[in-house]
Parts: sequence; C-alpha cells; structure tokens
Amino acid sequence: MDITEALEQSQPGLVARVKDAIHKHKLNHRSEQTYLHWITRFVLFTDLKDPDALANEDRQLFLEYLSDRMRVSRARFNQASQALAFFYEDVLGRTSTGNDGCAAA
Repeated sequence: MDITEALEQSQPGLVARVKDAIHKHKLNHRSEQTYLHWITRFVLFTDLKDPDALANEDRQLFLEYLSDRMRVSRARFNQASQALAFFYEDVLGRTSTGNDGCAAA
C-alpha cells in the first residue's frame, strides 16, 4: 500500500487536503514528502481510523510508540511531532495541545 492509498482509505480526499495545506504554507517538496510519510505512518498506526475521529491521545500514543518502541532518533521524532502538529492544526483544523506529553527520543 502506498502513501496515497493509505490516506485515501482512511478518508477520501485526505491526500488533497494535506497537499493543499502544505502548498498553502509554501513548504518545499522534501517537506511535503516527509509530512506525508509521518502522517501516513500515523494513520496506519491508528488502523486507518477516520482522521476526524482521532483524538490527541492517538497522537500521544504514536509519539510514545516512536520514542519507546521504535527508538527513533531525536531528529526523526521531531519530524514526526511537527508533521502531526501540522496534520491536526492545518489539515484537521484542531487547536494544538502544546506539549505532546512525550519526551524526545
């Protein structure tokens, strides 16, 4: 399953919503790829749950998983955290909760 398939399965039109938000912020192509990667991994982590049904706790669980189980580097953890903050705020239109409650890797 590629990136667009996973996101579209969770919610039709989600890829376009993410890309529109990325282009609105004038992010470069590499940032687009990175954000799509982490958002897709998050959506897959939540078993393709409808993004509108995702809670901040889902984000926290994913970041804890990356830090504790996957032991990603601090840089990759920060990328994932920023991508999810972008996803929640700019794509889903939710306010940030500030600290995700997770220590960096």
